[in-house]
Amino acid sequence: MVKIRLQRFGTTKKPFYRIVAAEASQKRDGRFLEIVGVYDPTKEPIHLDIKKDAVMKWLQNGAQPTDTVKNLLTRQGIIAAYTDSKKK
Repeated sequence: MVKIRLQRFGTTKKPFYRIVAAEASQKRDGRFLEIVGVYDPTKEPIHLDIKKDAVMKWLQNGAQPTDTVKNLLTRQGIIAAYTDSKKK
């Protein structure tokens, strides 16, 4: 099972994250299949860069986003686009 989740980088109290597609059995910061975005909550405003095409491909192939990633994708409008494409 593939999950779309955050992979933590940075130092103590200064995290930034990659949004990756990874096997659910892999460790949080372990092996991944593809980098689909970057999230940096320490910047003002928050830096969020997501490759929409890559995320849509993984969602259509059955990948499940974690709760946090789902919130980020909703903020970018990707979840709404995915559900619209699913209805067609």
